[in-house]
Amino acid sequence: MNAPPNIDPVAAHPDSDVVRWLTNDTRDERFIDNIFAELCIRLQQAGIPVKRATLHFLIHHPQWLGARIMWADGMREAEIDLVDYGARERSEYIGSPANEIYDGAAEVRENLERDPSLGRKHALYDELRAKGLTDYAAWPLDHTLGRRHVVTFATDRVGGFDQAHIASFLRLLPVLALVSEIRVKNRLARTLLETYVGSHAGDLILAGATRRGSGTTVRAAIMICDLRDFTRISDNWPRDDVIDLLNGYFDAMSEPIVRHGGEILKFIGDGLLAIFPLSEPSACANLLRAVSEARKAMIALNERNGETGRVPLNYGIGVHVGDVMYGNIGSRTRLDFTVIGPAVNLASRLEALTKQLGRTVLMSRAFAEIVEDDFELERVGEYPVRGFNDPIELYAYHG
Repeated sequence: MNAPPNIDPVAAHPDSDVVRWLTNDTRDERFIDNIFAELCIRLQQAGIPVKRATLHFLIHHPQWLGARIMWADGMREAEIDLVDYGARERSEYIGSPANEIYDGAAEVRENLERDPSLGRKHALYDELRAKGLTDYAAWPLDHTLGRRHVVTFATDRVGGFDQAHIASFLRLLPVLALVSEIRVKNRLARTLLETYVGSHAGDLILAGATRRGSGTTVRAAIMICDLRDFTRISDNWPRDDVIDLLNGYFDAMSEPIVRHGGEILKFIGDGLLAIFPLSEPSACANLLRAVSEARKAMIALNERNGETGRVPLNYGIGVHVGDVMYGNIGSRTRLDFTVIGPAVNLASRLEALTKQLGRTVLMSRAFAEIVEDDFELERVGEYPVRGFNDPIELYAYHG
């Protein structure tokens, strides 16, 4: 009797090339949205009639609960929509397929060709029917440690997906889960670093700058900001009000800094430290533009706080320019990616002098000389600064 032929069970399916590609050929692609778009196109080429597909991920981000990646027929790239933390309270989520999957369902399947009165009731299904889609399927995409996400596929084929199509999707799911988890964790690591140390420092850390003492000398404009009388406020106001006041203040200060190319390196209690590297020729001017916008934002914040009976927030900003050591500093097991050096110390001393001299923004002559042709500055005079031998010539900015 002749021996039975050797048959690769995976190769026997029309999706075999897709599974092989997803397993072996995506390692150099960094972004899951690009992989997902190509996956859908390859499924179509394999004869699986995908017309629309989505991936739903829960992400750890200070602003966003999750993200939805959506692909539709004819798209070369997928679209990404961020989902805020209030989404689970809204009608578009309640009763949705994603809601069912996150609540534990192993599958959601909806025949969109039948009478709508006989099927699930949700606006999504009405939207899909209006687009001519006939069948919809959603499954959990399970990552490690019980983290569950969602993948969906829809078709416009008459009669919907057949059993072979569904079997192809089910074969893909474990591989897609592995491939997506790696990318989601990479994105999560980047997001966490951006959230806690800033985008530039985060990029350096991801690139391998994790050894204590590693770093570089950077010439930068330095900005240090601190609230006034915050100890009194925190002693006299409820905790939640204090946190809300702090968050409002940091939003007002931080968003203009980031918008103008600054790097916020740390929040220190009620203060912050930011740099504008001089590798950008307009860094010093950008710092003052950020200060101007932050002052306007603080005026608006104090007006809103006043309407609810809260106290106004006062602050001081010290600005200097110089060389700083930018890198890892700390103990053997706990590092801080920050800047140190005399230039940082001087910016800190200038911030402390704002209260004594009754100015909101004080800057050194070294910084003022760079921007004085473009901004109106007030010369305040020369003053002794703790830790420095010679008096420092100071300028104020009221813009």
